Parts: sequence; C-alpha cells; structure tokens
Amino acid sequence: MSAVVELENVSKTFPGSPPVEAVRNASLRVDDGDYVAIVGPSGSGKSTLLNILGCLDTPTSGAYRLRGIDVGSLSDVRRTSLRGGEVGFVFQAFHLLSYRTVLENVMTALVYNRTPRHARKSRATAALEQVGLGHRMEFTPRKLSGGERQRVAIARAIVARPSVLLCDEPTGNLDSTTTASLLDLFDELRTDGLTLMVITHDESVSRRAERRIVITDGVLTEERER
Repeated sequence: MSAVVELENVSKTFPGSPPVEAVRNASLRVDDGDYVAIVGPSGSGKSTLLNILGCLDTPTSGAYRLRGIDVGSLSDVRRTSLRGGEVGFVFQAFHLLSYRTVLENVMTALVYNRTPRHARKSRATAALEQVGLGHRMEFTPRKLSGGERQRVAIARAIVARPSVLLCDEPTGNLDSTTTASLLDLFDELRTDGLTLMVITHDESVSRRAERRIVITDGVLTEERER
C-alpha cells in the first residue's frame, strides 16, 4: 500500500497570550483505500487538522506529506495546485450554486482543476451517475432534498478524481434515514478505491469507518479493535 497522507510530529500553534497549540505532535499514516473517522469534542483541534490535511494551512512544526510531497515546502501557488488535484472536500453546508443546474455545479470543480472544456460535461455526468443522481442533472439545488444536495456536493468533490476525500460533518444537516443512505454511498466509494477521511461527532458515522482516530486537546490517538 502506498501512503496518501503522512503526518510526522505535526504541531500547529496560533499566536496569543498564551499561544494556542491546536494540534500537538500528531503522527498519522493513511494509505490508499483507507476509511478513517476523526472524532473529538468541539475545540479539540478537528478544524485545524482538517485545514492542514486539506492543504489550506501548514504546520508550525513537523512534516505533512500528501502523496509523498512535503506540503510545508511548497509555495502558496504550488500548494493550491496540489490541493486542487489531490483533495476533494465535502462539508456540512453543501455550498452549491443555487442558480446553476446540478450538472453545472459539478462541472465548476473541473474549471479550477483545468480539465479541458470538452471533457467537463462527460466527467461531471459520470460523477453524478456514480452518486445516483444521473436523473437530476438539469435540476437546480433548490429542487432537491438535503440528501440529494449532499450527493451533488460529493459528486463535485470526486469529479476531479482526488487521492483523498475529506468530509467535515457531512451528515450534520441530514436525518437518520438520509444519513444511512449517504454512509452506504461512502462504502461504495471506498470499495471503488477512494480514500476517505471523515471528521464527525456522530457515533453512527464514525462506526462505519475502518479506522477511528480520536483528537483531544490537539492530540491524536487511534482506537484499536472496537
């Protein structure tokens, strides 16, 4: 197995009186096809960790490697390019463009990914079919249910074929039935070879993952057999 994500003694400190150490000496390896849940209370460092994993921020100390590339050594431009090609994001809020069709929403990810214009529609169509929304492509988001909107957001996140899908409380706006359906989709994506990292406070979500990482006061601990 090749490593997708490697954290080596990563810390992130924010200046202040006193300084806030949001992540402390974190080490973690996530391989191709892993399904990892990261859980922890509010203020535990989950958001800071997500920003580092998603190349939105860099560690104060230690090393973060994505596909073997030391993210901290990159310029802002190069880091943005790496993020666009290797990381897909799914958030609690769907962040869809209400005035665009479902297909157009998914295609926007390929504009930033620099996919040739002639290939965008077919790639977006395939992603929507993969998440079970091939019949909703011409709808606008306001005509969809919450679960369908999240599936559009997932299609947009995977259309560029990222190395890892980072999900931040992806079921936070969904009911239990819709959550179960979305978790079934995550299982399917994982079976297809996608690497999943899900940040959540929901036990039903974290139980579906193969690995569970607890973050407390910035410290990572992996739970073994559950």
